Amino acid sequence: MVASVTALGTAAFVAGGAGGGGGGGGGERLVAAVRLAFVEYAAVAALVVLVTRALPARRSVPVAGLLGVAGSTVLLRAGAYDGVLEAAGQSAFLAVGQAGAGALGAALYAARTRRERSVREARRAQRLELARDLHDFVAHDVSGIVALAQAARVVHEARPDQVPALLRRIEEAGVRALGSMDRTVHMLRDDADAAPGGERSAAYGLADVPGVVDRFRSSGSPGTELELALTERQIAAVPRETAATAHRVVVEALTNVRRHAPGAERVRVVLAAADGGLCVSVTDSGRAVAGGGRRHGERHGGGLGLSGLAERVEALGGSLTAGPWDGGWRLRARFPAA
Repeated sequence: MVASVTALGTAAFVAGGAGGGGGGGGGERLVAAVRLAFVEYAAVAALVVLVTRALPARRSVPVAGLLGVAGSTVLLRAGAYDGVLEAAGQSAFLAVGQAGAGALGAALYAARTRRERSVREARRAQRLELARDLHDFVAHDVSGIVALAQAARVVHEARPDQVPALLRRIEEAGVRALGSMDRTVHMLRDDADAAPGGERSAAYGLADVPGVVDRFRSSGSPGTELELALTERQIAAVPRETAATAHRVVVEALTNVRRHAPGAERVRVVLAAADGGLCVSVTDSGRAVAGGGRRHGERHGGGLGLSGLAERVEALGGSLTAGPWDGGWRLRARFPAA
C-alpha cells in the first residue's frame, strides 16, 4: 500500500514538474501549467486521504507528509509566483488544504477503528452472556444427576428394584445436559458459520419453564408446583430477551434450592403479569442443609450466583430480590412492560 501510494505521489510530482518546466514562457503556457498544478494538487490531496484512512498514524504520517509537501509546492514548480514571500505564502496556503485532507483521512480511520472495536466488544459481551447461560443450564442438570446418584446409592440395598429407574433418570438428565450444551454452544457461532439455511438455535424462553420445573420435580422434589398465570397471547407478547432472562431466573432459583435447601417440602414457581410487565417468583419452604452456611447467596467455587443474574435483570429495566419469606426463601424478578 505504502509503495503504491509513494509511486503515485512521485508520478504526480514528476507530472507537475514537467508541466511547470516552461513556467517562464508566455501567459498561455503559464495558465496551462497552473491548471495542471491544481490537478496534481487535487490528486495528491486524494492520496493523502486514502493513506491516512487506510493506515495507522505511525505508518501514514511519513507518507502523508511527503505527499503534503509535494501538494503544497505545486505552484512553485509551475513557476506561478513572484518573489520568495509570495512563494512561501502560496505554499503555506496550499499546505492547509493538504493538512485538512490528512485530518479527514485520520478521522475516517478513527471512525472505522471505533466501529470495529464496538463490534468486537458486542460479540464478546454476547458470547460471555451465552457462556453464563451455558454454565447455569448445565449446572441445573448436573445438580439433578448428583441428586439422583445420591438417591441410588441410598436405595440400592434396601430397594434394589428402584435403581434401574433412577439410572434411567440419570441418563435422561445427562442427555439433557448435553443438549443444553450443544444448543448454547451453537449460538456462540458467528453468522458466517451458521447453517446454509440461515437458521439459528432459538434462545430459551417461557415455553421452556414447565420442562425445567418437571425435571426438577422428577429429580426428587415432588412438592414442586408451577403456576403459569399467563395467557398464550401474553406469553407471545413478552420480548425475547425478557423471556430468556425469566427462564434463567427459574433455573438459577431451582438450582439454589437443590444446593442449599434440598429438604424443602414445597417449592412454588409463579409466572404472572404485573403492572403490564412480568413477575417471576420461586419460593421454597426453607429446610436448609444443616451447617450449610449462607443461603442462596453467591455460589461456592467461583460461580456466577445472583449478582450476575441481577445485573442482567436490571439491564432490562427490571429488579431482582432474594431473601427470607414465610419461613423459607423467595427469589423474585420483576420485568417492565415491553
